[in-house]
Amino acid sequence: MSTTGSETPGSDELNPMTDTGSGVLRTKDIETVLSQADDEDDAHPGLRKRLKARDLMGFGVGIVIGTGIFTLTGVEAKNHAGPAIVVSFAIAGVVSMLAALCYAELAAAVPTAGSSYTYAYTTIGELVAWVIAWDLILEFALGSAVVARGWSGYLQDSLGLPTSVFGEDSVVNVGAVLIVVVLGAVAAVGVRESAWVTNALVVVKVAVCLFVIVAGVFFLKAANLAPFLPAGRPAEDDVSGLKQPLWEAVSGVQPTAFGIGGVLIAAAVVFFAYSGFEAVANLGEETEDPARDMPRGLIGTLALCTLLYLGVCFVLTGMVDYRDLSEGAPISDAFHQVGLGWAGFLIGLAAVAGLSSVILVEIVALGRIGYALARDGLLPPAVGAIHPTYRTPFRFTVGITALIAVFAAFIPLATLAEMVSIGTLFAFFVVAIAVLVLRRTKPDMERPFRTPLVPLVPLLAAASCVGLMTFLAVETWLRFLVWLLVGLLIYFGYGRTHSRLAVDRAADRAVDRADV
Repeated sequence: MSTTGSETPGSDELNPMTDTGSGVLRTKDIETVLSQADDEDDAHPGLRKRLKARDLMGFGVGIVIGTGIFTLTGVEAKNHAGPAIVVSFAIAGVVSMLAALCYAELAAAVPTAGSSYTYAYTTIGELVAWVIAWDLILEFALGSAVVARGWSGYLQDSLGLPTSVFGEDSVVNVGAVLIVVVLGAVAAVGVRESAWVTNALVVVKVAVCLFVIVAGVFFLKAANLAPFLPAGRPAEDDVSGLKQPLWEAVSGVQPTAFGIGGVLIAAAVVFFAYSGFEAVANLGEETEDPARDMPRGLIGTLALCTLLYLGVCFVLTGMVDYRDLSEGAPISDAFHQVGLGWAGFLIGLAAVAGLSSVILVEIVALGRIGYALARDGLLPPAVGAIHPTYRTPFRFTVGITALIAVFAAFIPLATLAEMVSIGTLFAFFVVAIAVLVLRRTKPDMERPFRTPLVPLVPLLAAASCVGLMTFLAVETWLRFLVWLLVGLLIYFGYGRTHSRLAVDRAADRAVDRADV
């Protein structure tokens, strides 16, 4: 049996790891997962149940509304979609909503830390579950570092701070490090404290988005929205070779900008703007009534964010000709261009607040992923130990915060935003497949929320995710594959033999031999 003690996130005596399958495709039993979430004592404390639906939506909106709407809107409207960036965001939103319906069924039925990692573990197998967890670490850690550098740049621009320590021109981005450390400390102290901070910042972000929509309507010009879908033309930038979308490289189609192809390319990139809502599913063990609140938190988050995104995109491209949009701070710059400098200044400061909540929620989500991995033995138990006072995965949270701070300090990661999109789409794909598998293998399992129109909705979700992934660059796929290769080395070097399923199975075999 695996080691027990104060450092162990779970207890074998309390949580026998019933499993099926063999080798790297062994799966955990659903009942075991649910018992792990319920069993806790003073020696093996679990996560504290404190969150309600409004807190889940706060976390969701806090992580979703951020870099995507504050920066990618201008970049993709200017380079790929024009005013039809609204359509790109709508496409990405529909794909995300299909995935959210799948997430909602699993999160309500299996409320546990680890979200899609745990779902894959109970349906497809241990190896795939590890790959998903490794993928989620990439998504949230890289996303946090990117957002931290964006936070530093917005603060520098708004307050005129020295570029030697703030923004992309700095050698060591001290501003990015400071915000990561502060928010990492909040995440390590407690999820309730994180919820308070996040909910406050979310109010600011939603208010700013509404302000942009309402105030911007008075500066709309029909000429800026025509043509709504600029005609497709050969791409001006060098997007051949590794930089072109995968489907173009495979099909041999000439790279284009604008037109339908441009809208789809933009949809694949701005999908980054929706990434992170699945972090809500990581909080299942800390939700008071997950059967009721998880679906509300997931679906409510996406519905609200999608409506705000579409409104902001429409107003932004109506205020300013898409060819004149700023790629660094498009929203605040648009108000400067129409003569409302004071509004641009306030929006810049609000962007700072908005990006802060993204970093906080991503660090909280990373802690829960590390906790789930350590509890299952795929990482050393001490890594995911729950702090006896704060009742959070303190060590993993502190460690991942330090790693994010290093990335944010030295590496300009904005160009890797596509990697966050590909990681998110891959995780969504697995969740959609997991719904189909569980419907077949566990037809009688209690499902407080049921994904509608099964198998149609999960199949559409899976196909849509794969489709959008093909519009991401070849080099993004190669980087993603390299990251997965590193993860496989860790799994086969440690996790495969130390996982609780492997240890318990070996112990059972030893008992059988002794009986003989």
